[in-house]
Amino acid sequence: MSGNPIAPYDPSSPAAGFSHCRAGWSIRMILTDCTELCLRDRKPQGPALILTRLTSEESPDTGAKDFLRVHSDAEFMQKSWRRREFQLCLAMALWMQISQQLPHLTNQTLNELYPDTFPIDVRHYLANWIEEQRWEEFDLDNAEQEPLARRLLDQMLELLHEVAFHNPNVVERVKLQHISRNMSVFQTQPMQLVRTVRDILRKERHLLGQPQMQPFQQIPAPINGTTQPPREASNHDVDALVLKVLDIQTCRQQIHQLQEELNWEKQEAEPMQGQNELDATHPDQVTKQNRITQLDYNYQVCAKKRVQLLQEAVCSLEQCQTRLIQRIKSWRWEQLRSTIGLAFDDNLVPLQTWCEQLLGVNSNLRQEVMLVKRDHGSAEHFHQLEENLNRLLQTLIQSSLVVEKQPPQVIKTQSKFSSSVRYLLGEKMAPGKPVVLKAQIITESQARNLGQGVIPTENVGELINSTAILEHNTASKSTCATFRNMSIRKIKRADRKGSESVTEEKFALLFTAEITITGCESPYIVQMISLPVVVIVHGSQENNAMATIIWDCAFSEPNRIPFVVPERVPWSQMCEALSSKFMSEVQTSRGLNGYNLHCLAQKIFDKDISGDFNNMPVSWAQFNKEVLPGRNFTFWQWFEGVIDLTKKCLKAYWSEGLIFGFIGKQHLHVILQNKPSGTFLLRFSDSEIGGITIAYVGPSESGGRKIQNIQPFTKKDLDSAGLGDRIRDISCISHVYPDLPKDEVFKKFYTVLSPPHPDGYLPFKLTTVVDPEVLGSTSTPSMTPQPETPQDFCLTQDQPFQISAPLPGGPFSPSYPVDPTVPQMYPPFYGENMDFIYHQ
Repeated sequence: MSGNPIAPYDPSSPAAGFSHCRAGWSIRMILTDCTELCLRDRKPQGPALILTRLTSEESPDTGAKDFLRVHSDAEFMQKSWRRREFQLCLAMALWMQISQQLPHLTNQTLNELYPDTFPIDVRHYLANWIEEQRWEEFDLDNAEQEPLARRLLDQMLELLHEVAFHNPNVVERVKLQHISRNMSVFQTQPMQLVRTVRDILRKERHLLGQPQMQPFQQIPAPINGTTQPPREASNHDVDALVLKVLDIQTCRQQIHQLQEELNWEKQEAEPMQGQNELDATHPDQVTKQNRITQLDYNYQVCAKKRVQLLQEAVCSLEQCQTRLIQRIKSWRWEQLRSTIGLAFDDNLVPLQTWCEQLLGVNSNLRQEVMLVKRDHGSAEHFHQLEENLNRLLQTLIQSSLVVEKQPPQVIKTQSKFSSSVRYLLGEKMAPGKPVVLKAQIITESQARNLGQGVIPTENVGELINSTAILEHNTASKSTCATFRNMSIRKIKRADRKGSESVTEEKFALLFTAEITITGCESPYIVQMISLPVVVIVHGSQENNAMATIIWDCAFSEPNRIPFVVPERVPWSQMCEALSSKFMSEVQTSRGLNGYNLHCLAQKIFDKDISGDFNNMPVSWAQFNKEVLPGRNFTFWQWFEGVIDLTKKCLKAYWSEGLIFGFIGKQHLHVILQNKPSGTFLLRFSDSEIGGITIAYVGPSESGGRKIQNIQPFTKKDLDSAGLGDRIRDISCISHVYPDLPKDEVFKKFYTVLSPPHPDGYLPFKLTTVVDPEVLGSTSTPSMTPQPETPQDFCLTQDQPFQISAPLPGGPFSPSYPVDPTVPQMYPPFYGENMDFIYHQ
């Protein structure tokens, strides 16, 4: 190396880069520094753009012509710039980790981390740009750096305006514009902006460095034992794929450049070879031949690398697409489970973006395979790559149709219903002829045959208004076909087996379209089926049909054969389904507690339950085929009646914990046995569908106490006079269990008598009267209800009631804690101060 001092490197001068190379400087060091400077100034120019070209230490003897040739290759420089910029985007790890921690940070921490002068919105939308800048290199006391700080402020405001302009959300757009105006306060103190941003980044790194705040990924809950990939991981997969494609494109350009250089060198070597053919050791000829040999070797290495990169990219694409399709299936599975009230995120935008990105990667890779076949011949492994890409393309196109809005799962013939279907690759469809989506109804067996590629030909039902056009909405960037007025005119039933009823027969709607994607030569047949539906002809069948749907949605397995369900399920799964359905239908946050579920278990199993019975099997017959002992209705018919009554008449009472709900007669007498006369609680009726009764302690003829159940109130009864008014009117009840005055607890539900009507008529009201002497109740003007059961249970002060069945205990307590979000009007029904007397 020369002993002369080397001047500071100027990234805008190719000659300077060459001089430093000749002086023995590290090309990697020079180009890395240049790249960072160019990216900082947002200028895709200078020697930094050859970073991907020269990724290893090179000899100081590299010729000036080679350096300048690469430096002046505009196309190659642009690709290198894009690749480096993309790498910096991927390196944006700080905000990615912080954003995962945001839900776990307190409001105080967030306020301290992101002040009013620099809201978290700016950190989010400009995360990439913020982390590219060199905030730490500023000297806050150096006034000469203020112009650079002001330039960063201007760039930040310009980017904010651009983000706001392209934001489709009006609220977000106005908010960003407001933030941009407020940040103009930094115009007089631009160095304060640098200080603020630098402090924020330092605090973020400090937070991530603490042991209790180590970044983690939230893994979605397993679905029947299958863990779903997080969406952040899918984004990383696609980003890595895009990088692979850029590598392949860069490699192809290098090969093209090497080929041109090789042709040039061979052309120049021909005259020289003729002049010096008698002297094979001539220095010029030796140098030229060595140069040709080196270029040929580099060409072969790049060609081999190109094929290897293609193979790796196709393999990665297949793996990423497999995860995408699994995620789409999971979305459909969650949609199915939402029927019983489980949480469901119906947002399809991330999946649509994922599909579009993979389609773009597939298109680029197919183009690269075509080019490599042109350059290197049609070898067998190139044909295999092409076939794999075509297969992946077909699978992606055919898997991107989803039923965004499902049809009703119980459909009555001759009635209207609607549904909408969305195509996730709608923006990539070839323009021209509109795409018509057709719907038809198919049987369960036809749905099974679809998986084997058998297209149904037999028409099992007449569907009216069964076509719709796939239309693109530019505002939401979605492509949907909406069926607004479909109707089933008639249905053809299959032969039923044994005692199977028409309400157990499942159908589905099959949606079919012929779609052509831009860049593809031939159209593809795309199909998707809806969730299972039950077709009825009369409203009286709706309850039993819904039981079929509930059993299907609650207990079917993912990726099942349509529409197979187990005949028996563990009671623990039944508990989850019943509680979720109850909360969803009633629209309440208070679910069924362990005591409620214990009562339901005793009812469905028709026996006293003790110990751990979570794994006891419940059959479909017990759920909705066999009637309950001594009744003329099934378990589901009775339970659905309770849901309907609570939803329409008792939601507020239930949500505030005023209704005990499901409780067996024996358990009822245990908890009321030591309570004074007038103590009561509200329970759902055992003997009547959709009824609620008042169980209370009253005096017996012998001077002791007895428990009576007032005739259940149905929806019809509560429509005429509300539950609060009836409780107020009944004089023989005074304190709701455990010992709270009823007028304090139910006062807000009492109806205030309206003033006289202007026309002179006096208002009237129905008053509920219970006469314990006749073991019944009367209502004014005319109502004579009877007790729910023909017998009364008498209790004496010195002889507590005893039962032989053990009460529910531990199995449910951890799983069903008292919901802290529900206001507790009084202590829970069951507490530590209760005395249970029973035999084991």
